[in-house]
Amino acid sequence: MVELLVVIAIIGLLSTLSLVALNNARTKARDSMRVGNIKQWQTALELYYNDASGYPASSTPGDAIKIDDIVYMGIIPNNPKPWDDKGCSNLNFVYTSTDASTYQIQYCLAGASGGIPAGVHRATPLSITDP
Repeated sequence: MVELLVVIAIIGLLSTLSLVALNNARTKARDSMRVGNIKQWQTALELYYNDASGYPASSTPGDAIKIDDIVYMGIIPNNPKPWDDKGCSNLNFVYTSTDASTYQIQYCLAGASGGIPAGVHRATPLSITDP
């Protein structure tokens, strides 16, 4: 009977440790996806800029980046959910452009990813890591 209780306790401990590791892996995967999505968005914006001599006035996740029949990005990806990873406070990707010469995309990372530290950042034509 005691052996059975010890085995059950060990199984419980191992399952708890694996759940913690799985949650950390999910958070890191979402952060990697966020960085990849922002980089793709920036690439599409630069291609758009080359043809239109300016950035679009608005660009929202779920929309496309295109001029007439030329599609630079079919669908701008949404921020992977849940958005509230470790202090990101339900922040979706936010694009702003005050004029056609520049833009910024605000995003948040729960942990460091791709050399970018955790926290809220702005992607601009010059960088992906402006604080």
